[in-house]
Amino acid sequence: MGVEIERKFLLKNDNWRKLAPKGVRMAQWYLNEAGNTVRVRIADQKAFLTIKSKTVGISRMEFEYEIPLDDAEQLKKLSQTPIVDKYRYKIPFCGHIWEVDEFLGLNEGLVTAEVEMKDENELVEIPDWIGDDISDQKRYRNSNLAKHPFTMWKLDEDLF
Repeated sequence: MGVEIERKFLLKNDNWRKLAPKGVRMAQWYLNEAGNTVRVRIADQKAFLTIKSKTVGISRMEFEYEIPLDDAEQLKKLSQTPIVDKYRYKIPFCGHIWEVDEFLGLNEGLVTAEVEMKDENELVEIPDWIGDDISDQKRYRNSNLAKHPFTMWKLDEDLF
């Protein structure tokens, strides 16, 4: 069993861009509406099926498997939400890899960063381009961004 322990942040400036290698374009969609998350993702020319449990604190079970690209394209037909489209940049900083997601489409304008940790109490040095901690804000989860895109938040404020 895999466990994902991560903190998620907004970015306060673009200083991360000078540290970032070329980003990877990702498209992901979800096969369920509530409860555990079942996601299909295509990154470059590889496809993955990921199952995540509900989050408790900043931890949750995570299982990820590479699947054939053709299977992923077929599973897209089962999607219950729009596709979340983004670029992901992996930036090493002080012993951790920061994953910066720059969203496109209906989530354009949103840029977040995540850092995975070994345990919930691990101390992580925060880069100067990191802003507010949004780890406990469900609205920023990719599965929620699929249902309630960032560009529509002014219309959906009562949902959060």
